[in-house]
Amino acid sequence: MDRRDFLHQSGATVAATLFANNFPLADQKIGSSAPKKRIAMVGTGDRGLTMWGKPVLEEFGEIVEFVGLCDINQGRAETGKKFLGINCPVYTDFDKMMEETKPEQLIVTTVDGFHHQYIIKGLEYGAEIITEKPLTVDETKCQAILDAEQKAGKKIKVTFNYRYSPHRQKIYEILRSDKIGKITSVDFHWYLDIHHGADYFRRWHRLRKNSGSLLVHKATHHFDLLNWWVNSEPEEVFAFGKLDVYGRNNSFRSTNCRPCNYKDQCKFYFDMTRNSHYMNLYAANEKYDGYLRDGCVWREDIDIFDQMAVQIKYASKVQVSYSLTAFSPYEGYRIAFNGTKGRLDAWIKEMQPWQEPAIDEIQVTTSFDKREIIQISNNEGGHGGGDARLRKQIFQPDGTDPWRQAAGSRDGAMACLIGIAARNSIDSGKPVMIDQLVNLKPQAERPAFNGQVKIN
Repeated sequence: MDRRDFLHQSGATVAATLFANNFPLADQKIGSSAPKKRIAMVGTGDRGLTMWGKPVLEEFGEIVEFVGLCDINQGRAETGKKFLGINCPVYTDFDKMMEETKPEQLIVTTVDGFHHQYIIKGLEYGAEIITEKPLTVDETKCQAILDAEQKAGKKIKVTFNYRYSPHRQKIYEILRSDKIGKITSVDFHWYLDIHHGADYFRRWHRLRKNSGSLLVHKATHHFDLLNWWVNSEPEEVFAFGKLDVYGRNNSFRSTNCRPCNYKDQCKFYFDMTRNSHYMNLYAANEKYDGYLRDGCVWREDIDIFDQMAVQIKYASKVQVSYSLTAFSPYEGYRIAFNGTKGRLDAWIKEMQPWQEPAIDEIQVTTSFDKREIIQISNNEGGHGGGDARLRKQIFQPDGTDPWRQAAGSRDGAMACLIGIAARNSIDSGKPVMIDQLVNLKPQAERPAFNGQVKIN
């Protein structure tokens, strides 16, 4: 098995809103005489190390400890251990790690197509599961995960960090306030730029068997936000998709960027040698599994879409028009909620390295009243401040969840199933019903996660 098989009109009333008190960060460690919680991680790529490795140690090192790291790439696992500065053992054999270290929590950050294997095995070993999105990449694996969780009696937490950013939380609050009335439809359009978008076509994501396509790997974020904001579950999906820019859509190509003969003429050339972290983690360990972090975006084996359009009907009868473009000149999204009493609009331009910190705005327009502009600072890092707040909810929870942000297996399933249904619809040319994919009946009102938190 190699890496490829393993493994974001100004109004009359302007309300500048500050959220320091509403969004406490995990900046205070709690000392305790109790034993530290034992954590293991499978998948030691950049996402695992920089989202769930180093920050968890920095923020919660007094109450948790890593007891094992696992990756099929021995060199990458060893590099990850050095990067984190810990002394736990590393493994290429997952079962051996679980048997020897007996973790209370397992963090799954492998390639998406293998999430199900480690989630299911982790549950069987008695661990609570913390998994990166998407939950999995197809309906068969999704049902297997749901069955395993029910049998094991342990909970799966899916890490939807976008729910936790102040801007997206404020949208949730406004929608629950009835300012625009009952939601009837949503227009949601997401743009990945030529830097971020192209990167998915360099890596393992370029193959459906690994990522399920961007409709699953990337759009799962967006579909989860929709499910959360609309407060309902998807019922029917129809979609179109195509590959317009990457893959075969070029006259020249290489295996990867470093040895490429077309560096001077390729606008998508990626010089990985400038990134010491990538060179240490990936390039230095290519000999173990052949995984190329700087793969060519023109490779002919690319079988995912770079342009997608999806129609979603919810059990609550809300209708959604969604699109994802992976080659935009800028990055961000536009979203509009149409309600019986008005409309909520938001336009987010994601931060780029050359931009100064800015303000995100939400416009609320009621049918027979004035417009209101709500401004929220977006100068926090980590997905708009969502990463730190998510980690706090997982590792240092206060027992409450006032905005229903905690996500379990049902949330994870309903989000990835929209993408899975959309991909299936593109392939078949027909609409797909969610309840035909797994044994879940979509609910008009989204059920709350029944894990460790309660709703105020």
